[in-house]
Amino acid sequence: MNPKVDFYFEDNEKWQKEIKLMRTIALDCGLEEVLKWGCPCYQYNGANIVLIHVFKEYCAFLFFKGALIKDDKSLLIQQTQNVQSARQVRFTDVKEIEKQKNILKTYIYQAIEIEKAGLKVKLKKTSDYKIPEEFQTQLNKKAVLKKAFESLTPGRQRAYLFYFSQAKQSKTRLERVQKYIPKILEGKGLDD
Repeated sequence: MNPKVDFYFEDNEKWQKEIKLMRTIALDCGLEEVLKWGCPCYQYNGANIVLIHVFKEYCAFLFFKGALIKDDKSLLIQQTQNVQSARQVRFTDVKEIEKQKNILKTYIYQAIEIEKAGLKVKLKKTSDYKIPEEFQTQLNKKAVLKKAFESLTPGRQRAYLFYFSQAKQSKTRLERVQKYIPKILEGKGLDD
């Protein structure tokens, strides 16, 4: 146990029993406990395997490469259609965790083997994402914008394309594009 992480288990009244049991399960699998993104994260040789996090309606184990785990019991949940690699196992009661303890350990051991083997989730390429018409028009008009966008990391490119595409109305998409052109020209991502 890492004392730097203790606060997470002490401060969370709603899910305290559940996340303490989850902590025990992760540590029983020989993982190192660290604090990442404000949450307990469990690593194998420095590689992230599983994270404990809490939400209003549930607590969860988040498997970083969950998409590669053989999910015989259909426990793994893809949070949204845009999440490519991570998968959650959600809980609302400590009894659920106790009942699935052995399965959870099996999934953790699978995740460790995936890491040992160096397996990676095949992520969508930026070219797999549709460029909204409003943004494409701006790229066609402004060569400097096109060059700046193409210079961004693939993750930053995908974040912009996803954000622009989420607006239902053309007017809103155009407003978003106009708002973020300066950031793109500065080489910054959506949240930088």
